Amino acid sequence: MTKSELIAQLAERAYMPRRRAEEAVTNVLDAIAEALADGGRVEVRGLGSFSLKEHRAYVGRNPKSGEEVHVAPKNSIHFKVGKELREAVRDLDPENVDSSAD
Repeated sequence: MTKSELIAQLAERAYMPRRRAEEAVTNVLDAIAEALADGGRVEVRGLGSFSLKEHRAYVGRNPKSGEEVHVAPKNSIHFKVGKELREAVRDLDPENVDSSAD
């Protein structure tokens, strides 16, 4: 599902104009991004939690030349699936799952 499809579904389900649905979705996603950028954690019950995972610096190698490359420390976003979503996905019929989304 894309952001525009999410907006369309929200507008339809909540009986609201598409513009208001777009503002709502954008505001929620912006709030999640801001919380993570501030080093926080976001938990949405039934869906899961977003947090930052720190990766330490290391020395890697350029596969083409074999030269050492220093990789700086960085943060990545980690998503942990909530229990309700995990159970809902686990109980899906494999015949009805679109595997082309990978």
